[in-house]
Amino acid sequence: MKTTAKAIATKFVTHEIPELETLKSAKVYQLREKLDKGERLSRAEKNWIAEAVNRNAFFRKAVPLMGYRFGFEDILKTYVVKQYGSWQEYNAPDKTSLRSFIFGRIEQIAEISK
Repeated sequence: MKTTAKAIATKFVTHEIPELETLKSAKVYQLREKLDKGERLSRAEKNWIAEAVNRNAFFRKAVPLMGYRFGFEDILKTYVVKQYGSWQEYNAPDKTSLRSFIFGRIEQIAEISK
């Protein structure tokens, strides 16, 4: 069971934190687990991931929770968005989820390919 838990999230702090299994009821844990099982995400789940990834100050393609890093690099794409004359970079599963959390008029969205 420990090897499965390590694939879901990694510890990124040095101090003592609760066991990863205690976070099973958290939305981010359940979404990462769902993706690891190969299941598809709903529109609401994609929107939640897009907002959670772009609103946290720790990681660009992951969501922090209680000292653990839940990575979503496998489903996120990088976009640049032109809004009010300036460009900003975001990560999201798709353009629709990106539009769901950006406030205001969007002039242009472009995907950055790797």
